[in-house]
Amino acid sequence: MRAAVLGSGSWGTAFAKILGDAGTDVVLWARRPEVSAALRQHRHNPEYLPGMRLPEAVTATSDAAVAIDGADLVVLAIPSQTVRTNLAEWADLIDPEASLLSLPKGIELGTSKRMSEVIVEAAGVAPDRVVVLSGPNLAPEIAAEQPTASVVACTDPVRAAVVQKAVTTRYFRPYTNDDVVGCELGGAVKNVIALAYGMAHALGFGDNTKATLITRGLAETARLGVRLGADPLTFSGLAGLGDLVATCCSPLSRNRTFGEHLGRGETLEQAQAATRQTAEGVKSCLAIRDLARRCDVEMPITEQVERVCHEGVNPRVAVTALMSRETKPE
Repeated sequence: MRAAVLGSGSWGTAFAKILGDAGTDVVLWARRPEVSAALRQHRHNPEYLPGMRLPEAVTATSDAAVAIDGADLVVLAIPSQTVRTNLAEWADLIDPEASLLSLPKGIELGTSKRMSEVIVEAAGVAPDRVVVLSGPNLAPEIAAEQPTASVVACTDPVRAAVVQKAVTTRYFRPYTNDDVVGCELGGAVKNVIALAYGMAHALGFGDNTKATLITRGLAETARLGVRLGADPLTFSGLAGLGDLVATCCSPLSRNRTFGEHLGRGETLEQAQAATRQTAEGVKSCLAIRDLARRCDVEMPITEQVERVCHEGVNPRVAVTALMSRETKPE
């Protein structure tokens, strides 16, 4: 198999390593020529994962056409809000039989569509050609080859199994799943809950508060997922609880770290300047809130995160609003 990984951030670079270690030939695309040159010459990404050496099976380019040419697997490792625009440029370059693997965990602003839905529209491909990868996958830990597992989801079980084989290594263990909706929602909403978790940590709250956020955050994720046709069991697995726990609890998590900055009273702009990486939950909280309202699903944590991020509400006021809601059965 030959793969193109489009996006050379921390996750895209780490995923190129996974593919290379699994025996797949990989071309890693970087938007900036100087980054692709560094990847080719020095075999590492000095900006995102400076300590990780890329396998010999991985090369790099700043020309998307070169990366995509002849690829059996096209991996999208770009921010969720840029997927549609980029695919409009790349769609004609993709082989008609190639699988498209989605790594970004977000919901599109304006349309409230999941990434697989955006890919189907933007690339003009059948839904069974789109594969989703989701799970507790913090890039620096994977770069260090620490054991982890993930989920490869696709409506076509044969295609899922092919991708599973292409990304299986001694440190990365993927499981297949046919619940694309559940896997995508679990990955998108956990970023929003992790923002809340980071705020709670910065405010000095302890483990009771944090455990409450994780469990109630999982509950509102599952409510929305079931309404949209997901299997409720998905949310107790790697793409649900597993990803949520890792993203909330780890200081390596972009969304948790971003939330900490907001919890310390920084503005959205100050938090962005401090983190310097994409925290998907910041934009996705708007799209997820709109999707929940459209589906008539209560998502109180998501609502309050959106208020803090985009309406300037103080995080302590958001906590008060959550705790003063009408009591009800669990």
